[in-house]
Amino acid sequence: MMMYRRGKIISLRRSWGQTCEYNVLLDDGRQVRALGYVPLVGNLDVDDDVILSGSAFERGLGTGGYMMIVIAPNKLPADPPSQPGHIVKARYTPQQYMVQGVDEQESDYHELLADAESINGMPVIVADLHSALPAIVAGIRETNPELTIAYVMTDGGALPAWFSMAGAKLTELGHIRGTITCGQAFGGELEAVNVHSALLAARHVWHADIAIVAQGPGNLGTGTRWGFSGVACGEALNAVHTLGGQPIACLRLSNADMRGRHFGISHHSLRVLRDVVKVGCDVAVPQISDTLHGLVSETWLTAMDDDLRELATFKLCTTRLVEIDRLYETLQNSPVPLKTMGRGLDEDVTSFIAAAAAGRFAAQQF
Repeated sequence: MMMYRRGKIISLRRSWGQTCEYNVLLDDGRQVRALGYVPLVGNLDVDDDVILSGSAFERGLGTGGYMMIVIAPNKLPADPPSQPGHIVKARYTPQQYMVQGVDEQESDYHELLADAESINGMPVIVADLHSALPAIVAGIRETNPELTIAYVMTDGGALPAWFSMAGAKLTELGHIRGTITCGQAFGGELEAVNVHSALLAARHVWHADIAIVAQGPGNLGTGTRWGFSGVACGEALNAVHTLGGQPIACLRLSNADMRGRHFGISHHSLRVLRDVVKVGCDVAVPQISDTLHGLVSETWLTAMDDDLRELATFKLCTTRLVEIDRLYETLQNSPVPLKTMGRGLDEDVTSFIAAAAAGRFAAQQF
């Protein structure tokens, strides 16, 4: 179901990367926040009339509570200059987007990647949620700030990389080399066909020391055993092993989510590590320190003990306990706001500590 709305831009709220956030006055009198991606809709101004996609907004879904600008009918963007590349992302949708793949024939890197088969032992952290990205990066940089980090964004959440404020800020500050978008996701500094080719590009084009694989902002889950976008994490871990890398699983933890399936270790992580992963992988587990004891409940500690006992039965998973000293303080000083499911660091501390611990473990491999 597609719901369209008409409106007029009344102000520019802020911008990041290729994304602009506007205040838009709808024809029905409501004022809403709306996002416009410059490569798709052009540079828009106050008083421009716009047509918006309102489906997710009207249903109260999505990350951030935005309507999306489809087009400014009286101000069409200019045709892009002729350029090489024939890969189409978001294929056969009204706003399908053409890119040059990092390894296709017209690319400067085609010969480099044509016969590439290995990422040469590169540690790769695979996380369920996009919100883990800045915390993982913080854990890596706190341990070894000299390492080059690549972010591989899969298509389980948002498709445009431009939606990610975290990705844009981390790149701007030099904390990561950039984003490689794969699958139907697009808008990264490099474009790849799949996770395999994205990881090869991270290693051979960017000479990354560590890669992080996670979906874009947003997440899909139905509350069933198999109906969640994070199933792709298992496939990514398998891909890392296939390419001769070191697969590292970032656990999805929560001490604040009152849904039993996500309290402690999320059933998403347990399902993936038990049933989807077909290769040996390391699972970074934060040690329960005095600091953590003061921030979580006894109920959570008990749930965590139960989940760790279950995790220990997974034959392909090697649990790696990671000391978390200084990680909480590092996360407090994150240059990127930490939010997961609307909760900040102190509201759901174990979510971010687990991600930072995965980053620390990967950095310790050097």
